[in-house]
Amino acid sequence: MSEQALPLPASGRWRRPLPGFGLGLGIGLTWLGLIVLLPLAALILRSGGLGWAGWARAISDSRVIASLKVSFGASFVAAVAALLFGALIAWVLVRYRFPGRRLMDALVDLPFALPTAVAGITLAAIYDENGWVGQLLQPFGIQLVNNFTGIVIALIFVGLPFAVRTVQPVLEALGREQEEAAISLGASRLTTLRRVILPELLPALLTGFALAFARALGEFGSVIFISGNLPWKTEIAPMLITIRLEEDGGVPAAIVLATLLLLMSFACLLAINAASTLFAHGNRRDG
Repeated sequence: MSEQALPLPASGRWRRPLPGFGLGLGIGLTWLGLIVLLPLAALILRSGGLGWAGWARAISDSRVIASLKVSFGASFVAAVAALLFGALIAWVLVRYRFPGRRLMDALVDLPFALPTAVAGITLAAIYDENGWVGQLLQPFGIQLVNNFTGIVIALIFVGLPFAVRTVQPVLEALGREQEEAAISLGASRLTTLRRVILPELLPALLTGFALAFARALGEFGSVIFISGNLPWKTEIAPMLITIRLEEDGGVPAAIVLATLLLLMSFACLLAINAASTLFAHGNRRDG
């Protein structure tokens, strides 16, 4: 049967179901400005009004430095762990078919829907010395709550979905043809992974790492219940922001900390876009 073109309206022009570009762009930018850009601009302007002296005074505080070390260190470790385990989970979901696969795929998104405070209470209850996992490790002197390890566990929980969901669609689009061709030419599994699969996954892996790191850097609810919030030891920067806001004269320090975390998260997003652009240009040159 020959294909027949859909009839055009009487005016001869195809009417789109949504408004035109100008109207749609205007509405989108308006809401983006009111919901996102305006509060962020107010924060940056407020922090800029403190001057270099205010920034130096807030950042040089030993408690602030300790909290930043905890936040950045735990976020980096958690992002690396989330990337490794997330890539493995994505590989299993894409390349294998097994009972319960759909349930496993749905559970990956659970941290997105679960309130972070509920996640923190649940993790603290499980890994506490009297919890299901904690009591098994207690005889060996391993404690997972109220220390750096507990913070990393909570941040892996919230960052894992980002790693899985960025790698999974790339694996689905990759297919098996290139792997089968490499194996038919005598390449080992390690060589196939290193020379065929990883170059294709590298942009997605970098994106997953950056998203998990940015998400962990600003995490609050799931961490405060498992970290112990010990000053100079397990106190994260978002928690210190809340503490400074409740203190007399602590608002400037809270604004500086919040702005610093905002800039770092924005830098991660810029790095994602820059990496995507570089890889896109590289692929076009190779093609």
